[in-house]
Amino acid sequence: MFSPNTASVLLASTVLLGIAAASPVAPFEATAQSLEKRDYVISPKVMIVDMFPPEGDVWYGIPEFDLLAQNITVPGLSPLYPDVHCTLSNDICQLVTGESEINAASTISALVHSPLFNLTHTYFFIAGIAGVNPEVATLGSVTFAKYAVQVALQYEFDAREIPANFSTGYVPQGSTSPTEYPQSIYGTEVFEVSDTLRQLAIGFAQTATLNDSAAAIAYRANYAATAAYKAGSEGPSVVACDVATSDVYYSGALLSEAFGNFTALVTNGSAVYCTTAQEDNATLEALLRGALTNLTDFARIIVMRTASDFDRPYAGEADTENLFYADQGGFDPAIQNIYLAGIKVVEGILAGWETTFEVGVTPKNYIGDIFGTLGGTPDFGPGSVFNNNPVTTKRKRGLGRRALGVRGKEAAVVVAR
Repeated sequence: MFSPNTASVLLASTVLLGIAAASPVAPFEATAQSLEKRDYVISPKVMIVDMFPPEGDVWYGIPEFDLLAQNITVPGLSPLYPDVHCTLSNDICQLVTGESEINAASTISALVHSPLFNLTHTYFFIAGIAGVNPEVATLGSVTFAKYAVQVALQYEFDAREIPANFSTGYVPQGSTSPTEYPQSIYGTEVFEVSDTLRQLAIGFAQTATLNDSAAAIAYRANYAATAAYKAGSEGPSVVACDVATSDVYYSGALLSEAFGNFTALVTNGSAVYCTTAQEDNATLEALLRGALTNLTDFARIIVMRTASDFDRPYAGEADTENLFYADQGGFDPAIQNIYLAGIKVVEGILAGWETTFEVGVTPKNYIGDIFGTLGGTPDFGPGSVFNNNPVTTKRKRGLGRRALGVRGKEAAVVVAR
């Protein structure tokens, strides 16, 4: 999510989608003379994943490396952003997915299955901006997530029509109250990535000097009047906290608190609701499906979001003022901090490639989805589908696992292979 005040920045020119024909062969080091042939498979060490142009543009023209040395058109990427950009050495690549879950899932799926790339040892570095919870972090902060939660995958009632004992119009799928664990589970509700790798990334990012702005300093000072928003009133820092995914660009204390509660509910209290974005669960699902066929390594994912705007107003400010009109001053620092913190992460991976990262960083925590698709037992949710611990749900009127074809009657549904 990002501030609507920056809408003029976000307009992207339409780009003609080219179709690149390629006959992949064994990889070799690219040279200036070979670039036009594209007759090699690219095996990047780091793939930077951005969601819209300002996030992507911050990596261009930097002194450390040239991502525009190679521009490879990949069928299936967004018509607006059809190219993967790579350095001449192939060590670092980057793409822009387009905003929202559908764009992210489609682009990453196309990339994962492209014959132009070997991504089996690639570190995927999601690097974008987000809204931020002032209880946890502030404008310009750099956050690294262990959990990504699809907070809007719920039933929804208009808040004007909810029962008196409901705190929100959102109710978990298959359930009958906002506080009941989802009884109908689709599989994309929660992802957990390697905390071991996350801690290394945090260590790299903490060496950066972060950007701030006078407008952000002035705006975040308004949050100091509320004790719970102390973190929001302070300067930007690097924070370990988690990301919420929703196509709905929401704002306000009530919705933010409801989605924070859902985040805690579906992770058994483990996740810390911190940033709000529109793509991460979709990106992670595409990468997980790639891992199932050994095209990607789910242990090699870093989710970094920098904070561009608050997800709720300060005390006394109207919700509409916070979302539509306030000059929060966080957009520019958030964009700059993608680069300032992100370059430290990229350089850290490359510097430690031979000693640490080439063989992989073994996670000490569970990684994967809520189903346990990649093996192991999730430390959240009702248990693994794929390890003799099936998820059992009840539903009525076809509101549960519709793909199983049970509609119009009460049924017990076991989600299993």
